[in-house]
Amino acid sequence: MGQEFAQRREWSEARALDWNLLDFGPHRGVWQTVRDLNYLYRSRPALHARDCEPEGFSWLIVDDSANSVFAWLRSAPGGNPVAVIANFTPVPRDDYRVPLPMAGRWREIINTDATDYGGSGKGNGGAVEARAEAGGISATVLLPPLSTIMLEFAPD
Repeated sequence: MGQEFAQRREWSEARALDWNLLDFGPHRGVWQTVRDLNYLYRSRPALHARDCEPEGFSWLIVDDSANSVFAWLRSAPGGNPVAVIANFTPVPRDDYRVPLPMAGRWREIINTDATDYGGSGKGNGGAVEARAEAGGISATVLLPPLSTIMLEFAPD
């Protein structure tokens, strides 16, 4: 009803959606974000296969009120786990440590701060490396402002 491209006026069955708004960068960015999120949801079993099962979800970060960051892990048989990390502030978080369940390469499969979506383009260069250390397995990431990134485990 227009939310997929940030239509300004209220929806009405009496008129068509304002598709011409896709000619403007911010509206096109919202449309591309929704399109890419829908693709990821359908193509990654971790994001949908266990929606109604507690085994498909676990918290990674739930108590970082100082930075307004939340992170969780989605997993399912037949797919690689996906970590979802959200920064709810307008401040980028450099060198932010995120606990992850496995050491190795984690691919950044979406970054809502990408320039294609109308964001600043801050990110992790496509991937991060999780390492086992004394406190457990974690990766250091850059969390762009007011954004969500998804990292998918990429086994060798």
